[in-house]
Amino acid sequence: MGDAGTMVDGYRIEPLGADTWEAFAGLAERHNGVWGGCWCTYFHLYPDPPERRELGNRDFKRQLVLTGRSHAALVLEGDRALAWAQFGPVAELPNIQHRKEWEKGLVRAPDFRITCLFVDRDHRRRGVAAVAVRGALALIARAGGGLVEAYPHDLPPGKKVSSSFLYNATRTMYEELGFAYQRPKGKGNCVMTTEVAAAG
Repeated sequence: MGDAGTMVDGYRIEPLGADTWEAFAGLAERHNGVWGGCWCTYFHLYPDPPERRELGNRDFKRQLVLTGRSHAALVLEGDRALAWAQFGPVAELPNIQHRKEWEKGLVRAPDFRITCLFVDRDHRRRGVAAVAVRGALALIARAGGGLVEAYPHDLPPGKKVSSSFLYNATRTMYEELGFAYQRPKGKGNCVMTTEVAAAG
């Protein structure tokens, strides 16, 4: 999805791939495979392919990455990944929460969706999630840009939720990044979009 080495707020952004798999895996392994051992595979699973059940989530994710079927922006400090933002076209990430509700309200299919964010527990509440999303948008621009959709948590004013439960950050963060609110999705989430120009 383009050349590596984008800088965002002093952090290096690299695309997930063969060269960065070990950094990604290190972050996942420090957090027990993330989201109960999901390895950020949930959004790939519609339908759930036999290969995932045969390989397990970690090796299935690795196979997707090595064959160019899974994309993310990694936020790196040296060789250590601090966060990631998973993105890809709808065909690559077909399985979203409240998918049937999303389909009913669809007006224009996005070119890309951002489905999952994860930040190392030692770097939360420092703006690193926003860095990861900005990194994803930069990689999407290199991949040709287009309409980008995300599904953040839409929290009532003043409500605090542990960041360990926020798989795609908050509406407020996405608004600060220039995303526009479109509609609710499920209980407590929403659909937000932004247009990304192709990188020149």
